[in-house]
Amino acid sequence: MNNREIFEESKKYIPGGVNSPVRAFNNIGINPPIIKSGNGAILTDEEGKEYIDFVLAWGPMLLGHSDKDVISAMEKQINEGIAFGAATKLELEMAKFISETVDNIEMIRMVNSGTEATMSAIKLARGYTGKRKIIKFAGCYHGHFDGFLIEAGSGVLTNGIPGSLGVPKESIENTLIGIYNDGEQVEGLFEKYGDDIAAIILEPVAGNMGVIKANEEFIIKLRELCDKYGSLLIYDEVMSGFRVAYKGAQSLFNVKPDLVTFAKIMGGGLPCGAYGGRKEIMEKLSPVGGVYQAGTMSGNPVVMAAGYETLKKLHSHPEYYEHINKLGEKLEKGMLDIAKENNIPMVINRVGAMMTVFFTKLEDVKSYDDVKTCDEEMYKKYFLHMLENGFNLPPSQFEAMFLSVVHEEKHIDKFLEAFKSFRYND
Repeated sequence: MNNREIFEESKKYIPGGVNSPVRAFNNIGINPPIIKSGNGAILTDEEGKEYIDFVLAWGPMLLGHSDKDVISAMEKQINEGIAFGAATKLELEMAKFISETVDNIEMIRMVNSGTEATMSAIKLARGYTGKRKIIKFAGCYHGHFDGFLIEAGSGVLTNGIPGSLGVPKESIENTLIGIYNDGEQVEGLFEKYGDDIAAIILEPVAGNMGVIKANEEFIIKLRELCDKYGSLLIYDEVMSGFRVAYKGAQSLFNVKPDLVTFAKIMGGGLPCGAYGGRKEIMEKLSPVGGVYQAGTMSGNPVVMAAGYETLKKLHSHPEYYEHINKLGEKLEKGMLDIAKENNIPMVINRVGAMMTVFFTKLEDVKSYDDVKTCDEEMYKKYFLHMLENGFNLPPSQFEAMFLSVVHEEKHIDKFLEAFKSFRYND
């Protein structure tokens, strides 16, 4: 079966033919390639066509596809058992390693996804503070938990919907919307609702409205407001954790969060998530405290083996991050030079191994409103041009593209060569 046949057949049994909406390429208007295998920085589809991958499973594959050490660790554990639903030494090793190598993590709880991590962190914040409301920011996506699906960034923007059907009004009445990088607006929310705000949840480096880094002054203001009103500051590092730096986006700021959520990279490519923070907060979780959260597959030994091997490699090789930054700088500068030469209105935001190309006439993109000025039709043309030339990119203007340890300068050179032939007005 070719790509089209597989996709059409999938529609008979899977809603839209996919298990996550962005994979359908609805906004692009073509059938998606059906991926068969991945090796290093290269994906191969069911028809045998190869693509240099700048999506990396939406971030997790920082070491590239099919890393031999990660696979070896998984194989060893698989031979000893796949799942037990019981405590294992691997859980201890993983939790201890993260707590000892990542700032502001005294205790950590493993879950199975980024959505589980963020929704559990919110529940914990409410249980710890005794308050109900949360502040999330327009354009930030924290998973498909009901309370998050307002102004939720890439998924709803890409699919042209304002939120999500199936979410009752009462599920979102305690969600307040902040404006990213606007401390005064958030202060206004606290002045009105501060006595009942349990937490602020923030992507310190946003990736779901495209890559946008929070301003230092903004982060400082959020910390001050949380301290003043007795609220918790939660960093959602599902995407940025272990990617923009080993210690994550929090290491880019001089502001400590109360809780941090992780996923993506920490699973080594397998479904995984976690949330952690100060001991006094984390011990509100059952079975020590009264906030209940559980999961049969949380801390699954195969996942822990893959994730532990991944994090150990990243921690012991700081040169990996130097390599990625060097490639990122080359790609960013090269694209901007070509865009200027070819009169393409474009802004690039990059933080380490995360990067977004915004087709806009603005000089800077620093908020959700800025993102909404982008030319989606132009992004579509760019995406199709690069796909035809053998590059796997995010099929949405509102997503991040990613670099990995196994990308090489030759991959960047090929990318820039392909981009040179893209024309804005074609």
